[in-house]
Amino acid sequence: MKKLSMKEATGKSDLKGIVPDVVFDRFSGEGWGRTSAHLPGEMALAISVNRQELVTILCTPTKLNCLVLGFLYAEGIISGTGDVAKIRVCEEESLADVRLRNPEYELPTQRTLTSGCGGGATFQNQGQKVESDLVATPKEVLSLMKQLQEQMVLYQLCGGVHASALTDTKNLLVVAEDIGRHNTLDKIQGECLLRGLSTKDRLLLSTGRISSEMLLKAAKMQAPVIVSRHSPTGAAVSLARDLGITLVGHAHGSRLSVYSHPERLGCSTG
Repeated sequence: MKKLSMKEATGKSDLKGIVPDVVFDRFSGEGWGRTSAHLPGEMALAISVNRQELVTILCTPTKLNCLVLGFLYAEGIISGTGDVAKIRVCEEESLADVRLRNPEYELPTQRTLTSGCGGGATFQNQGQKVESDLVATPKEVLSLMKQLQEQMVLYQLCGGVHASALTDTKNLLVVAEDIGRHNTLDKIQGECLLRGLSTKDRLLLSTGRISSEMLLKAAKMQAPVIVSRHSPTGAAVSLARDLGITLVGHAHGSRLSVYSHPERLGCSTG
């Protein structure tokens, strides 16, 4: 993958997710040397709803409004932007203040800490079954993964982040990057809510491992196909089979593996 310079990246990203020119010592076969590089940014965003603290999410400080809305939607707290009376996201205070149109809404209390980097929590443990006639070819899926790799601006600048995308069978529709795998899906969901884009009958691509909480977010989006460069967890495979989602792993180069509902990719051996 070609590394982007800060100059090349300008215009492709607001670059708020980058800490530029961090100086450090590096050891190599030639001995010690001092150098500098860009590193991914990180913040702890506290989300409060109707003046009650809900959760604190470790995240990359980009598309924070999308992250907040997507998280609330994924957890069933809102069903759309119409449920939100006011939202204020202040990066300086590391705070997102959300007021719902229903001031009497009772927030969920039982939460599960999510796996992987970035930290996070989910209040949902059941998914919605996905019914879809969407079909795609392996070549289309692999081409889309290549497109995602080319659009990972933060990763090309500094590494250390995951990326996800919502796509049709030809093009990337929304792309999000974050230190947390699950945050990327929430950012996509939130951006779709703000832009009025449907996530139903779309493909989800991710550079990170697909675990059960990632699968539940895909089900909430009613996305019938989710694809990763890496291996899924056993729980995610079981859940995908139950919820009618095609789960694809190890998608890179000219190969991929399908763990559930392979018929959507034209496989007849399952």
